[in-house]
Amino acid sequence: MGRRSFSRRLLTGGAVAAAGLTSLSLSGAAGTGQAAAAPAAATPPRTAPAGGQVRHLRMYAEKLPDGQLGYGLEKGKASIPGPLIEITEGDTLHIEFENTLDVPASLHVHGVDYDVASDGTRMNRSHVEPGGTRTYTWRTHAPGRRKDGTWQAGSAGYWHYHDHVVGTDHGTGGIRKGLYGPLVVRRAGDILPDRQFTIVFNDMTINNRPGHQSPDFRCTVGERIEIISITHGEFYHTFHVHGHRWADNRTGLLTGPDDPSRVVDNKITGPADSFGFQVIAGEHVGAGAWMYHCHVQSHSDMGMAGLLLIAKPDGTIPGYDPHHSAATAEPSPDRPAAQGHTGH
Repeated sequence: MGRRSFSRRLLTGGAVAAAGLTSLSLSGAAGTGQAAAAPAAATPPRTAPAGGQVRHLRMYAEKLPDGQLGYGLEKGKASIPGPLIEITEGDTLHIEFENTLDVPASLHVHGVDYDVASDGTRMNRSHVEPGGTRTYTWRTHAPGRRKDGTWQAGSAGYWHYHDHVVGTDHGTGGIRKGLYGPLVVRRAGDILPDRQFTIVFNDMTINNRPGHQSPDFRCTVGERIEIISITHGEFYHTFHVHGHRWADNRTGLLTGPDDPSRVVDNKITGPADSFGFQVIAGEHVGAGAWMYHCHVQSHSDMGMAGLLLIAKPDGTIPGYDPHHSAATAEPSPDRPAAQGHTGH
């Protein structure tokens, strides 16, 4: 496979988790995110538990060695994207946020409930000065009927968080430099994946890696993988992954033969859009080096493309020659087991 256009060099420092490798599951489901062998066909998938828990964690905004910015769950371990946070409808999450930067910063979230004190903007003084701390509280709710009888959607979905202060009052400088991350809100009973990958189209970069330095993602045939896609910046993109398709709905999964959701393999995204889906790696197509990319032709030509590397059980990847890359593709290490990782 010709790969001269797929140079794989990591950005200097700070980019260790650029593939969404830093994550924190707060759902309380034992074994969530463990990268196991391909699941047996007769084994039912794991599911998200009921919500209603109160969770706590600490998060830091930091400057990376290469001058970019990132969020992290420990000092000195910030990443781009920031940590993948996962909770269940009904949960409340308290985030003690510390700004280690030399400029004001914040934490603004999409898709969940919060008071104005947790908005994360300078407009209502909910940002954090250099060296300061602030607790942001995110709440979630299940779907149900309002008192007037109308239906209210729940919080479940593929969301994201980002800075809203650095550079301008809209956080333009912070987002451009990497202050963003994914948030997954499950509904009780939602199917849980074996592996998760975060892919952020930020202007003409993927996970803030320019040109032909975009990240690759590894998994094994038969694993249930989840891709969280976020778009930031000035441009519209189209997310496409070869050999796989998903339902264009909340979960990416069909609920049954009568589910009217459209099945797609390409989705248009604009700034601040986010979505996600699950697929069985290599289902009907097998192992291989499967490309993902922006399908705007000029964007992919300029390097907005990478590989979903699906290995056989013996670890081999048909058609893939790692010697054509400047660095081997990043593995996706096991996410922390959810049990006991509530941040207390």
